[in-house]
Amino acid sequence: MSSSYCSVLTLLTMSSSSSSTPSNSSSSAPPKLPLKPIPGDYGLPFFGPIKDRYNYFYNQGKDEFFKTRIQNYNSTVFRTNMPPGSFIASNPKVIAVLDAVSFPVLFDTSKVEKRNVLDGTYMPSTSFTGGYRVCAYLDPSEPNHASLKRFFLSLLASRHHKVIPLFQNHLSDLFLNLETEISKNGKANFNTLSDDMSFKFVFSLFCGSENTSLGSKGPNLVAVWLAPQLAPQVTLGSPKLLSFAEDFLLHTFSYPAFLVKSAYKKLYDVFYESSASVLDEAENSFGIPRDEACHNLLFLACFNAFGGMKLLFPSLIKWVGSAGEDLHCQLRNEIRAVVKENDGNVTFSALDKLTLTKSVVYEALRIEPPVPFQYGKAKEDIVVHSHDAAFEIKKGEMIFGYQPFATKDPKIFENPEEFVGHRFVGEGERLLKYVYWSNGRETDDPTVENKQCAGKDLVLIMSRLMLVEFFLRYDTCTVDVTTVSLGASVTFKTLIKAS
Repeated sequence: MSSSYCSVLTLLTMSSSSSSTPSNSSSSAPPKLPLKPIPGDYGLPFFGPIKDRYNYFYNQGKDEFFKTRIQNYNSTVFRTNMPPGSFIASNPKVIAVLDAVSFPVLFDTSKVEKRNVLDGTYMPSTSFTGGYRVCAYLDPSEPNHASLKRFFLSLLASRHHKVIPLFQNHLSDLFLNLETEISKNGKANFNTLSDDMSFKFVFSLFCGSENTSLGSKGPNLVAVWLAPQLAPQVTLGSPKLLSFAEDFLLHTFSYPAFLVKSAYKKLYDVFYESSASVLDEAENSFGIPRDEACHNLLFLACFNAFGGMKLLFPSLIKWVGSAGEDLHCQLRNEIRAVVKENDGNVTFSALDKLTLTKSVVYEALRIEPPVPFQYGKAKEDIVVHSHDAAFEIKKGEMIFGYQPFATKDPKIFENPEEFVGHRFVGEGERLLKYVYWSNGRETDDPTVENKQCAGKDLVLIMSRLMLVEFFLRYDTCTVDVTTVSLGASVTFKTLIKAS
């Protein structure tokens, strides 16, 4: 059993009696820094949020929106509005924390409340989730959070022995489909085939059975269900002439859940029928009503797990595929040597020996975190430190973090905008505490008392395993990459089989 899964099992036995340790804004006691007023403003009522929204989506874009404000205020902590603003969000005002030192305050649940902030300054109707506030929207102080998080951790721990063989089988199908597409068309879109593979794997892992009734419709049903919930956060990249129409349609009002009721019911019915033993466990061992457990299981599987894979796997392949043949050579040499030493078997212990492969996965998560935003509301008056100043945040103010800026902090990472595969090898491991992709530090573990991703270790294992299976089968590849509304679209041009 891997050390990461052992840690999950240990946490299950300890979590009921342990208390969370607040995360500090830095790795040690903060130095004496000058207390400064938080720069920035929110503009005129009603019009200020709309102006910021247009700059964020259309005039500047996300990264430039934040960069210009950091430069203008000479501060990585400032006040601004975050979309969607008026009509959807009751209060768009936030305090942005955009460096590696201030950002971790968002993990400290003794200082910030995580109630209903998954999607930021607004929350989609509970009608999208069967009338329940699922675990992702709960603060750890709420009674249901502990039972649901404990259920998730228990479910993942019980599946540890299935992860490698199950994912290997699904990866084998993925690679065969890629080869067929390239042979037929001269290229293959990775995203579509990866989405299909990911949904089948997630369903099999969480429900304990193969999905037979949905066929290949699963990813599309999930996309239909999620679209109206996530619409206020995205742009479709429409031409500027159409930006007004797009903004009106996506960011001005909430779409009702009845529009996707049919898609959600199909997903719910399949999950309910296929996960009887899992729901029995939730009901009998954790005291969670069966219906509530199923809605939470569906959200965990489709929003958290599948949604995360939909973003992460194309990003991982994008960075590795674009890195070139030198990195490919280093990866395949390491992977094949370790697997050979392990009698040709891929095991948890073998995965743990792959220092470069692990570093490459961490680097992909650092440079492009699959979930870029974090929110939390100050539970009390608190002081937050950046690299060079301290700022007082009042009780009730919303704190916002844009993760890619924190994980590409130039005062922490050398050449932060570059993908450096060996960044976390050897002495570089000390930088892992600044990798924040999982709603927590990479060096922390998920517990029932925090909001760190319950499947954090599973994500790391799957990402390493994808690279292992890829470089056992292929020597190198070439890819084309384009940007889409929710990340990267990757097309394989060539796959060179292992020599």
